[in-house]
Amino acid sequence: MEKNFKRTLITSALPYANGPVHIGHLAGVYVPADIYARYLRLKGEEVMFVGGSDEHGVPITIKAKAEGVTPQDIVDRYHNIIKDSFAELGISFDVYGRTTSETHRKTASEFFRRLYEKGEFVEKSSMQLYDEKADQFLADRYVTGTCPHCGNTNAYGDQCEACGTSLNATDLIDPRSAITGNTPVLRETKHWYLPLDKWEPRLRQWILEEHKEWKPNVYGQCKSWLDMGLQPRAVSRDLDWGIPVPVEGAEGKVLYVWFDAPIGYISNTIDCVGDDWEKWWKDPETRMLHFIGKDNIVFHCIVFPSMLMADGTYNLPENVPANEFLNLEDDKISTSRNWAVWLHEYLRELPGKQDVLRYVLTANAPETKDNNFTWKDFQARNNSELVAILGNFVNRATVLIHKYYEGSVPVAGEFNDADLAAMNEINASIKACAENLDHFKFREALKDAMNVARIGNKYLADSEPWKLIKTDPDRVATILNLAVQICANLAIVCEPFMPFMSASLCRQLGLDLIKWDMAGRFDLVQAGSVIAKPELLFEKIEDSVVEEQVAKLQHAKEQNVLNSWKPEAVKPTVDFPTFEKLDIRVGTVLECEKVPKADKLLKFKIDDGMGGRTIVSGIAKYYNPEDLVGKQVLFIANFEPRKLKGVLSEGMILSAVDADGSLVVASPSREVKSGASVG
Repeated sequence: MEKNFKRTLITSALPYANGPVHIGHLAGVYVPADIYARYLRLKGEEVMFVGGSDEHGVPITIKAKAEGVTPQDIVDRYHNIIKDSFAELGISFDVYGRTTSETHRKTASEFFRRLYEKGEFVEKSSMQLYDEKADQFLADRYVTGTCPHCGNTNAYGDQCEACGTSLNATDLIDPRSAITGNTPVLRETKHWYLPLDKWEPRLRQWILEEHKEWKPNVYGQCKSWLDMGLQPRAVSRDLDWGIPVPVEGAEGKVLYVWFDAPIGYISNTIDCVGDDWEKWWKDPETRMLHFIGKDNIVFHCIVFPSMLMADGTYNLPENVPANEFLNLEDDKISTSRNWAVWLHEYLRELPGKQDVLRYVLTANAPETKDNNFTWKDFQARNNSELVAILGNFVNRATVLIHKYYEGSVPVAGEFNDADLAAMNEINASIKACAENLDHFKFREALKDAMNVARIGNKYLADSEPWKLIKTDPDRVATILNLAVQICANLAIVCEPFMPFMSASLCRQLGLDLIKWDMAGRFDLVQAGSVIAKPELLFEKIEDSVVEEQVAKLQHAKEQNVLNSWKPEAVKPTVDFPTFEKLDIRVGTVLECEKVPKADKLLKFKIDDGMGGRTIVSGIAKYYNPEDLVGKQVLFIANFEPRKLKGVLSEGMILSAVDADGSLVVASPSREVKSGASVG
């Protein structure tokens, strides 16, 4: 049975302030959260939408060390980039705070103290890796080594990115400190743990029995964790960046970031409304929703609720509509590989196209499984949907009113069956849109909203007012009055998805205020009111724009290959007499041509100083034949001749394999006589 609530608290995952946000973050968390917040506001409901930056944790300290600055320098920089980017995209937070604020330090410290004084923590010692040169315990991300599962030699202490296995730093083979490169030693350290196993029975009842309506991906992951059995989880860390553990004997220890960060939702609420904050967190008539990505499900469905249960005075989340991951051009988004579309760069490089990005990310939302973003699809959806369907309908309707009535909305006559059919279809789409929004099915809701424009386009095409203007002007007045009412309905139902377009359309139609319960009415724009001159809501995106973005990604991929390149291991040692058996010479290319029916092969005629020879080499992918004529190359002269595609090859041309896998022909640094020996 559905509960009735007076208000809704919406939280969105706090992004790490060690870098900007990308489209994966947007599609998974922030766009859907904003759609829902805007929808509830349109319905006139009391809503608070809370966001903020997560400014503690090891990734931030690692970046600070790499750049030679303080962690505070890092978080100040990225907090502002993230906050400004969100605002420009229209993410309508009521508050966007940060976990380095004084309010947060106080709130998190008091939260820990309450649980500590109630005896909700387990205190125990364990052996952890310690860097004697740096004189500090090493957080998992400060330890690298060989993964015991796949052999990756650069696995982190918390996870191997090659095989995806979760690890403990002590699991690594040949561990080394990321700070000094030294081999760490094991030392004893004391920490406080939240006994998740204590709350397992209540969690099982609360999630598995009371919230079967949660999305399958969320419910399934929670069930998997619960079925494995929950274990105590540390709430403190040996680190110098974070909120100090507020008890005696905890010097040099801070609150673990997973404990600290979700309390940021509470502290940011306090910064927003002051003493009124408890009604948002403790009043049972407040509904709390967490919008997150799938990597945060366990924290928001099991860990944070356990913290709230341990406190005993807070509401638990009513729903956690988590999304899966968004891939980019059929590859996993990776910040370390710069394989991402960064929001702040998008806003700079494609100005005025906030709604296009919001639309495409919603249309491709990874709601129950991973999905994919491509620039070609981005272009196609803009051109064939936003321009050709939505923008086209609004433009046709407003242009015709200006053409026939000088911009004054005509008076409608009696509606006929075609008019009523269109109105009924629109009402059905609006109802379906609301139903899908209520159940966090934003991709389907967007289709319903766009269907209003499709119905409008078909209505105009079938009615053909341009053919009736001279023979039946009263009928044209009715058609165009209804067309402009459909435009007004579009301004309402599209507002949660495309707020900038909606605001522009409202200005054109002279609508000062829109509410969700106005949708489905066809008297929203008064007859006789003058609408503004038509403005294009969307513009076509040319191939060159997309090609530039694809090239940018390709460059990032190439740079990553070069940056991560390591030379191959040295082959087994050979003695000098063995080396002397190879006869390496310098030759001059006299002729070069492609070998027929062999994409990789080039046929060389070489001046070897001994009458000449033919050599076939597999470098056609990397060179044009004409570019090699006249060039001097190194070749092995005493290779046994063999036929390649019917051509007898009398040697081997030497090439170097570059980091990107391309072949580069080896040559002497200055011209020498053909046939000269290399030794």
